[in-house]
Amino acid sequence: MAQTIGLARITWRGQGLDVKAGAKAKIGGMKNNEVLLGRSVDRAQEFEVSEISATIGFRRGQSLKALFDTTEGALVIEGDNGVTYAWPDAFLVNRPEFTADGKGGEVELMWRGGEPEELING
Repeated sequence: MAQTIGLARITWRGQGLDVKAGAKAKIGGMKNNEVLLGRSVDRAQEFEVSEISATIGFRRGQSLKALFDTTEGALVIEGDNGVTYAWPDAFLVNRPEFTADGKGGEVELMWRGGEPEELING
C-alpha cells in the first residue's frame, strides 16, 4: 500500500513554517486551452501561475511584519509522501492577517510563483 500526502512542511526564505491541515498547491506551468473551429477543436497554449495557500500558527514572539516581504524568495513544500516542490521566484500576495479565537491563533498565507522544480524521494 502506498502512502499519500498527509502533512506538509513549508520553508519560506529559509524559515520553516509548521502548517495546519488543509494547505493547497496548484502547480503552475504550461496548459492547453481549447479553441473551437466549427466542428473541430484545436488548442492554444498558455502559462498558468502556481498558487499556494497555507495556514500557520501564530506563536508567541513571532513577527508577522518580518514574515511578509514584497519581493520574491524561495518557497519549498516538503510532503510526507517524499515529494518536494521548490519555487525560487515565489512571492506573498496578501499581507498576513491573524485570527485569535481561543482555539490557537492562525495566519493565512498565499503565494504565487512560476513552474516549480519537483523532487521525488523514493
